[in-house]
Amino acid sequence: MSKGLRPGLYAITDSVLTPPETLIESVEAALRGGAVMVQYREKHAPMAVRLAQANDLQAVCRNAGVPLLINDDPDLAKRVGAAGVHMGQTDGSLAAARALLGEEAIIGITCHADLALARAGLEAGADYLAFGRFYTSSTKPGAPAAAPSVLTEAKSFGRPLTAIGGVTAENAEPLIRAGADMLAVVGGLFGGTADEIELRAKAFERLFASHHPLFSIPE
Repeated sequence: MSKGLRPGLYAITDSVLTPPETLIESVEAALRGGAVMVQYREKHAPMAVRLAQANDLQAVCRNAGVPLLINDDPDLAKRVGAAGVHMGQTDGSLAAARALLGEEAIIGITCHADLALARAGLEAGADYLAFGRFYTSSTKPGAPAAAPSVLTEAKSFGRPLTAIGGVTAENAEPLIRAGADMLAVVGGLFGGTADEIELRAKAFERLFASHHPLFSIPE
């Protein structure tokens, strides 16, 4: 895995589970628990709010030595100096995002359960491929279902693989065993107190330590 990507928990924020008043505290807790990457996902707030929140998160993630990605907004990623962006299938051109952010940026692409989409993302230069939803998801209820076998098949692409969709510490092990390098988690991580979030993150860390061959806890 390259560009600072490493196996582990990929924490994704949510306007309901990580509202403005607890956003930073929640992400800090996830980082203390071992999250290896953070994605800022906020689709409805005014730009001024999104810019302020993204700037705050970038400072937190920089201090932790963990990449911050912005969901679907290369311009915002550029403005705050984020490590990169995650692009959905209907959120613009990956090539345009690459041109804006540069070769060193981390760019991920949503592939649902479709290896053809993954192949297209690979050809466009995606740094990681995201598959899912694997389980019932409150944040992506309309997303097509995926089977863990798609992760195993996608290993041949030679890019880090992310699994998303209803993932919890209780149901994550089969996804890691099938080939997931990162687990993108919203509801299975956030919500509740900072101590609870940190404990959930540590549970994911233990799963990776037990089941992913490249996982190591930084000293």
